[in-house]
Amino acid sequence: MTEWLTRRRGSKPLNPGVQAAWNFIQIIIGCMAVALSFNMFLVPNGIAAGGVSGMSILVKELVGITPAVTQWLVNIPLFLLALWLLGKKFGAKAVLGSTFLPLFVLLTVHVPNPTLNPLLAAIYGGIGIGLGLSLVFRGGGSTGGLDLAAQMVHRLTGLPYSLAIVLFDAMVIIAAGFVFTPETSLYALIATFVTSKTIDFMQNGLQLSKIAFIISERAEEVAEGILHDLNRGLTRLEGHGGYTGAGKTVLMVVASQNEVPKLKQLVRAIDPSAFVIISNTAEVHGEGFRLEDHR
Repeated sequence: MTEWLTRRRGSKPLNPGVQAAWNFIQIIIGCMAVALSFNMFLVPNGIAAGGVSGMSILVKELVGITPAVTQWLVNIPLFLLALWLLGKKFGAKAVLGSTFLPLFVLLTVHVPNPTLNPLLAAIYGGIGIGLGLSLVFRGGGSTGGLDLAAQMVHRLTGLPYSLAIVLFDAMVIIAAGFVFTPETSLYALIATFVTSKTIDFMQNGLQLSKIAFIISERAEEVAEGILHDLNRGLTRLEGHGGYTGAGKTVLMVVASQNEVPKLKQLVRAIDPSAFVIISNTAEVHGEGFRLEDHR
């Protein structure tokens, strides 16, 4: 959405005040979406899908404390520790999410749950939380919680941040198997997976393009075919054979998914022995590349 606003203003970036206000709005709406999904789908079905939110569901089941209170009790100390260990930059990102998410969880606690089917709850709860977190991230914020804990563990021990997140979430999900049932842990895994995929979709969209590297003895002919038949730009890179050391031209091409078959056919027709590497690339920015023009 920020990119859309920028384009509407003729590629002129938003002034700092408007940008800050827009970031604040995204974080607030994102926290509300997370809270609604949490109370509508996860809490009624006992799906503790990792994080402080999952911990709060376990605490509610064990001692009856409302999830919002648990989230505040965990988030506030973690926020203060983050300020001390990670600095104001990291703490500032989490202050809004750490404050407003539990507040919205408290305010929406009586929202009716649309389903008691745990599979549906895991899927739709995961989607809703993924959508909300995506908005929070786009606003430059964080919901704090175990994300901050993982950053601190990474800073203090050198353990990779992504691994720390997985370990924390795994502990919550495994604990859910003891507090509820082992089957509940499986639903929590589904919810976690759906959340991550929803965030990926919101960040990258469906416009997944491809990047191809082509090494050919007939590189100039292949380049001409790509430029004129495929109507795509390309970049010539200078490479050297690992064994022979001989100089080689490497063609780098970015194309949409539906152009890949035509690209492979074109290269094969010109040089059947060409070496072609094709992989996904989530985002492409820059003058001259518009994915929608080539669908």
